[in-house]
Amino acid sequence: MSDAPAPEPVLGSVVELSGTIPIFPLTGVLLLPRGLLPLNIFEPRYLAMTRDAIQGSKLIGMIQPTEAESRHKRQDVYHIGCVGQIVSAAETDDGRILITLRGLCRFGIGRELEDTGTLYRQVEADYAPYADDMTPAPDGQCDRTRLLNALRGYCERHNLPADWDSINAASDDLLVHSLAMICPFTPGEKQALLEAQDFPARATMLTTLLEMALLEMTGPRRGTVLN
Repeated sequence: MSDAPAPEPVLGSVVELSGTIPIFPLTGVLLLPRGLLPLNIFEPRYLAMTRDAIQGSKLIGMIQPTEAESRHKRQDVYHIGCVGQIVSAAETDDGRILITLRGLCRFGIGRELEDTGTLYRQVEADYAPYADDMTPAPDGQCDRTRLLNALRGYCERHNLPADWDSINAASDDLLVHSLAMICPFTPGEKQALLEAQDFPARATMLTTLLEMALLEMTGPRRGTVLN
């Protein structure tokens, strides 16, 4: 495995973001500001995209398709995605590239570029409506007690381990965005979390989704691994 060129420091404002970015349509995958998303790149078009990004802006726009994948036509995608910066990259001996994206800011698609000469798709990204994404939400903008109670019940019901020391130490911003990314919500629910108006709305939606999942569970409890 060989290391790719070292990424640049994480960008800090929308004015530093490239207006033209490649997009990576991937169903059920959510990237949010300050979230870390590991990706295993192996398709030729996305290998080309990743290599170009590493040598260029380091930016990739994650976005969900609106329909099932088709080999016969270009997938329609949602209008809103989240751009991430490559913060680590390594190429494997078998030609794959392992990268980690750090979420920076949501974007709306201004238009998709045609005749770019690349195997991958590129769009003009509009960051202006989401400029606040670049600044972490201060603590105290979510009902943390309610969220943690829902999370505890969810983990107990699924018999999932949880590092409560790390969870309790995390900021509200990191906690909400990390949980929204890793919890197994439906693609539609993940898109709704992405498109939430602001951080308090996203935190409330996340808590509600966890509570709804608890209500929908049936059968006996399988025990707990929590302290």
